[in-house]
Amino acid sequence: MRYDQAPASLYVHNRKQFTSAMERGGMALFASNDIYPTSADGTLPFKQSTNILHLSGVDQEETVLLLFPDAHAEGDREILFVKETNAQIAVWEGAKLTKEQARDQTGVRSIQWLSMFEKTVQRLVTECSSCYLHSNEHTRANVETEMRETRLNNWFTEAYPHVRIERSAPIMHRIRSVKTAPEIELMQRACDITKAGFDRVLKFVKPGVTEYEIEAEFLHEFVRRGSRGFAYTPIIGSGYNACVLHYIENSEVCKDGEVILMDVGAEYANYAADMTRCVPVNGRFTPRQREIYDAVLSVMRASMAMLQPGVSLHDYHSGVGELMTEQLLKVGLIDRHDVEKQDPAWPAYKKYFMHGTSHFIGLDVHDFGLWHEPIQAGHVFTVEPGIYIPEENLGIRLENDIVIQENGFHDLMGEIPLEAEAIEEAMNTAAAEVK
Repeated sequence: MRYDQAPASLYVHNRKQFTSAMERGGMALFASNDIYPTSADGTLPFKQSTNILHLSGVDQEETVLLLFPDAHAEGDREILFVKETNAQIAVWEGAKLTKEQARDQTGVRSIQWLSMFEKTVQRLVTECSSCYLHSNEHTRANVETEMRETRLNNWFTEAYPHVRIERSAPIMHRIRSVKTAPEIELMQRACDITKAGFDRVLKFVKPGVTEYEIEAEFLHEFVRRGSRGFAYTPIIGSGYNACVLHYIENSEVCKDGEVILMDVGAEYANYAADMTRCVPVNGRFTPRQREIYDAVLSVMRASMAMLQPGVSLHDYHSGVGELMTEQLLKVGLIDRHDVEKQDPAWPAYKKYFMHGTSHFIGLDVHDFGLWHEPIQAGHVFTVEPGIYIPEENLGIRLENDIVIQENGFHDLMGEIPLEAEAIEEAMNTAAAEVK
């Protein structure tokens, strides 16, 4: 394994959090993801379901976790079912977890081969009063592909139609939103690797390089430092492309006088980093580019200070809108008349800043969290204001990941160059060294 495994105590803690929120007599089932096919005999790289990762740490296909805290026999209260390995699998795919390895990695004492799953459920279902099943209830989810957990859910409800079904998603959204110290340490590693990639890119960028070459520089540095690559599809947009919020073609040549928007983050141990930086192709911002850059940076700094325990996320985003309105007035993109006549449902600032400012981040780059409840210590958010001016071929977005603390916050990306002067200095120092 290329990354450092979190201690089993993390997963023991996470399971206790989940089971303590279950109704008495409840049983819960969680399934791994599939290995998805492409075409012919090709497959995509395996990406584990983040829920079973959170509860067990197992990064392997064909895995099921059963939790039944009120089971009569102690050995039935937590059971992990894993794929049985053999010599042929070891030769072609690499060895899978043994029962002892699974026990050590997860802290689950009862490990069974997956072939025993249906028989074990049949034995235990007479004891349970309900079964918690999971489905993707993320606010942005748009699932068209059948997931392994969907097949598991369908099998259970068809096999045991009289068992009452409960949803595990509300519990998972709550417990996953508050990060523990081991999780924050892994997220810091992801952010540190992201910094290394950005430092490399600052030495590489110059007029004439392509967006995909910049993407390759990031990927090289990420992988060589133990990451499996990008936590999400990277956005490398120069000039006008920076104004396309989900631009992922990364195919254009970066021209002298343009600014490049780079929204990238490394993955480490399945945890995501999410960073955005904007750099001048030639190493120097023009006065107008610098004016917009500093306006976005001002909103970013003030937004970070607003993210405190007890604050409503609705109030937070409204406050950020007021900050952005003030900056857009200063740089001349809107005027007082625009503000006075604005539609409250779509304020004037939305013309140039049309997306949200923060989202939860963790095992998923857009992680689970309860948006209707106040911010808590242990939440980890992105902070990513932006100003996009298509008519000027200029888009500026800046983004860091921060951990909410009882008093203030900790910036996981505080060591990554952010100020315009720091960006220019790094780029021009590198250029001088090349000469």
